[in-house]
Amino acid sequence: MSLFAYEAQGIRLCASTYLYLTPNFDTLMSELDTSQLEVAAQAPEGTTASAQAPVSSDAAATDSPAAATPDTVNTPSESTEKIPTPTTKAEVLTLLRQYVEQPETSDRAILDRLRNVFYRLHNDEIGKAREAFVAEGGKAEDFVPPVDPDEQEYKRLVASVKEVRAKVAAEAEATRQANLKKKLALIDELKQMVAQPEEIDKKYDRFKALQAEWKEIGNIPAEHVTETWKNFHHYVEQVYDLLRLNHEMRAYDFKKNLEIKIGLCEAAEKLAEDEDVVAAFHALQKLHQEFRETGPVAKEQREEIWNRFKAASTIVNKRHQDFFLGRKQEEEENLNKKTQLCEQVEALNFDALSSMAEWEAMSQLVIGMQNEWKTIGFTPRKQNQVIFERFRTACDRFFSAKAHYFRSLREKLADNLAQKTALCERAEELKDSTDWSNTTNAFVALQAEWKKIGPVAHKVSDAVWKRFNTACNAFFDRKKEANSGVHEEEQANLTKKLDVIARLQQLADEGSEQLQQAVKALQTEWAAIGHVPFRKKEKIYRTYRNLCDKIYDTLHREAGRRRVDNIARRAAQTGGSEVQRLQRAYESKKAEIQTYETNLTFLNSKSKAGNSLVADIERRIQTLRNDLEIIAEKIKEVQG
Repeated sequence: MSLFAYEAQGIRLCASTYLYLTPNFDTLMSELDTSQLEVAAQAPEGTTASAQAPVSSDAAATDSPAAATPDTVNTPSESTEKIPTPTTKAEVLTLLRQYVEQPETSDRAILDRLRNVFYRLHNDEIGKAREAFVAEGGKAEDFVPPVDPDEQEYKRLVASVKEVRAKVAAEAEATRQANLKKKLALIDELKQMVAQPEEIDKKYDRFKALQAEWKEIGNIPAEHVTETWKNFHHYVEQVYDLLRLNHEMRAYDFKKNLEIKIGLCEAAEKLAEDEDVVAAFHALQKLHQEFRETGPVAKEQREEIWNRFKAASTIVNKRHQDFFLGRKQEEEENLNKKTQLCEQVEALNFDALSSMAEWEAMSQLVIGMQNEWKTIGFTPRKQNQVIFERFRTACDRFFSAKAHYFRSLREKLADNLAQKTALCERAEELKDSTDWSNTTNAFVALQAEWKKIGPVAHKVSDAVWKRFNTACNAFFDRKKEANSGVHEEEQANLTKKLDVIARLQQLADEGSEQLQQAVKALQTEWAAIGHVPFRKKEKIYRTYRNLCDKIYDTLHREAGRRRVDNIARRAAQTGGSEVQRLQRAYESKKAEIQTYETNLTFLNSKSKAGNSLVADIERRIQTLRNDLEIIAEKIKEVQG
């Protein structure tokens, strides 16, 4: 039957039909790339190439109806790009509630990501709770994580999602089985058409409707895809072989198919500029599906249009592949960065830390590393939990050691507080005493002991010091008040003794025939004067003593000279016998000096009594040496 005969019968043929209504259909089919058709036919319906291995342009498009991949589903690595990464457990739970209501929007990859995010946040909370527990004095091994209501809700929601997804999957499988029955029924109907070639023209409308029904039927079980597809197209080809339409209609069909495929090429080329490479890849899959379902073009244009579509597909697929390769590289870099942080924490030498400041400084360093860790993105899935556990273990080791140090420090501070409290109590017992001398010594001892005790906790340091200082001040204020009259008397005595010293100095400077009697009178006056202020006592006595010694040395020299003069006069009168007597006196005093010097070596000068005796002997020795000088001078005079 000719084309016009069909039209006369009211049969309207669509462009996709004209393709096959040709006497040369066998030649046309032989020119198709059947190897690609077979590859595509073996792919289960409802699946696509993995995101990690994008479909190559050679295998993704062809003029064959079966050359493009079927409808796609999200791959594990791609689906996670559809959702933002939650930052809180509440956001995770909110997403899970959405997936309970809309299970078709989730997949295993999304659930895996949500699980990783939730338990990272959950483990962070447990880690902080453990650190707080240890910081408060507890042992890390005694820590029991508190019950997390969010974790219970998370497990409930995940179970609900899985239950709903299982239900949906069961329903989908039932639908696929029903679709298989429908397609098998259509194949049987095609078989009947082929079995009645004489009736084929009359059944053309039903044939086209049957093809439309086939396309509208959804997915079938994967194990039946290839066989069912081959059987269907086997009988479709046989039907077209039976149809006899003229060449003009075929050319018209080719023209319409070319227009469609040019539009698909333009759409694919535009996808190469899309910033969202994942969305562009999925859009390309739909274009492949449409390219597959569009019939062939004229033979001389077939390779050109395919190469154009393939070139655009190659660019999109390459960008998609590079995207995931880049993300893989980024995850490896993140792993290296996190490994370095682990090594830095593990290398910390905190055994040498001996002060709170040093521990706090290193704590800030570790906290800085933890903050840096949070800024680093995900690592490869297999390593993500492992590297996190390594970092957490290293940090826990440091903070456990810090907690042990501060626990020991608290014990030491508590012991110091107990000691200082005891000193406070002792000081408070003594503060009302009137035994000024002994109690003063006791307070001095308490203050010395206080200085030997280490620090106490900062929050009680001021209070305990105030308590101790208040007791000390109470006693010394009372002592000062009680001794105020004594101080005035001692100050008056000081004035008197300074006057005695001034008069002694005048005597020493002016000299006097009655010098010795005047000095003795002043010494008697000095002895009658009472105590002076304690701080001035030693200095004023040393001045007084030196001045007296100076005067007596002068008196002794004068007396010695008088004695030597008398000896010289007698020697002049008696001759050499007096010289001999002077020499004997010289040797006697020299021996006496030797004796005193020997005695000095046996004296202990560490006590006050010892110091006084040593000073007295030294004065005697000096007096004897002065006598020796005088005797030596007189001997020279006598001999001269």
